[in-house]
Amino acid sequence: MKKLPQVSVYKVLWNSQQILKNPLPFHHENFKKLGDTFEITTLGDGKLIFSRSPNVVKEVLQKKQKSFSKSRLQTTDLAKYVGHGLLTSEGDHWRAHRRMIQPKFHLKNLKSLLGIMYQAIEDELRVIEPKKEQDIFGLMGDVAFKVVAKSLFNALDIDEPMAKLKTIAEENQLMLIREMRQPYLKWWFKASGKIDLALNKSEKAREILNELIEQRIDSEQRSTDLLDMLLEATYEDGTKMSRRQLIDELFILFTAGYETTANALSFTLFFIAKDSNLQNQIFEEVSKLEDHSIKMEDLQKLLLTQSSIDEAMRLYPPAYFIDRVAVEEVEIDGFRFKKDSLVLLSLYELHRYKDFWNHPTSYIGSRFQDFQDKNHTNYFFPFGAGPRMCIGNAFATYEMIMVVATLVKKYRITTKMDEVEINPMITLKPKEVRLQFHERKSPSISA
Repeated sequence: MKKLPQVSVYKVLWNSQQILKNPLPFHHENFKKLGDTFEITTLGDGKLIFSRSPNVVKEVLQKKQKSFSKSRLQTTDLAKYVGHGLLTSEGDHWRAHRRMIQPKFHLKNLKSLLGIMYQAIEDELRVIEPKKEQDIFGLMGDVAFKVVAKSLFNALDIDEPMAKLKTIAEENQLMLIREMRQPYLKWWFKASGKIDLALNKSEKAREILNELIEQRIDSEQRSTDLLDMLLEATYEDGTKMSRRQLIDELFILFTAGYETTANALSFTLFFIAKDSNLQNQIFEEVSKLEDHSIKMEDLQKLLLTQSSIDEAMRLYPPAYFIDRVAVEEVEIDGFRFKKDSLVLLSLYELHRYKDFWNHPTSYIGSRFQDFQDKNHTNYFFPFGAGPRMCIGNAFATYEMIMVVATLVKKYRITTKMDEVEINPMITLKPKEVRLQFHERKSPSISA
């Protein structure tokens, strides 16, 4: 067995302020110096194994996934804020709900949501002021937020309750980040009442969701939204979810469903604004849509549009780390992963792996359209991999294609920014993306 290269607790403490602000440069320095897999010692969580090795990532997430489970970062720390839904659960509990919910995200059900999704996109994009420079990160957050909210609760009046829910989710994410990056201060967060305050906010979020469920049930009206699909979903024995479980699933679908999409859209539009040739080619592609309609079969033809999104997620994957815990001792890539080892897989580093990607740190919008084979699937995991792959990956993909196609069809997009400063939180965010939109003379896309 090879010995794992070590990063001492002293080096972690010396760089603690940098790690709190943005841990990626610290990890990159260690990868560059120590290789694709190394071990860090911390005061709060003990030893952590970091890896960008394609073999390690594939083995942990796919081939030997039964030897690993999600870590307490999700099953305990995150779950205490958002509940025990698909994202945060494990074992039989997770399997039962995955089997129940996954069919609701099949393409046949997604088709019924496309109209709802597009209407939400069109409504939110009306706030764009042509020729005025604006930070579109907030706008993309509003767009993705409204798409998820309307897809979950289409027939209800949701603007006010969903805005409250969004605020709670964002505030509690900041608290969780502090717990994760400053584990040595967890005692203070608890003693000062900060954690209790965040937990009270989460209970308020549950009350909001419960009220929306009650409104739908009392109305006795059917809709094609996800809430109706989940209300009708049953376990293998024919029983339905408890109210508590339904709230957990809705909370997680909402929280995870809008932020990652907003991040990816913001980065994508920045790169499109920087590359006028790419933008012109995307415009030509979306202009060929028959009758200016956006339907699933039309979206599937927009290969360059999707490639431009995939390339942005390669450079800036929304879920830039994936965590797992070894439930038994296992050998991978010549290293021994002891039982209970916490493994952090860096998708940010893997997506820039110099031994595979040509010009790994450069944005090439047609990169995924130009691939003649699928070898990149060993190096590209924007939605995770294996049985725990994001259940909403198709939903998010079609949503992002619709947003990019709609904007490029209607506007020529420019920017004065040279690069985007990142803000690694639970997901990988941009700090701001300042763009200008110049109206085209051709008609906009209609649903």
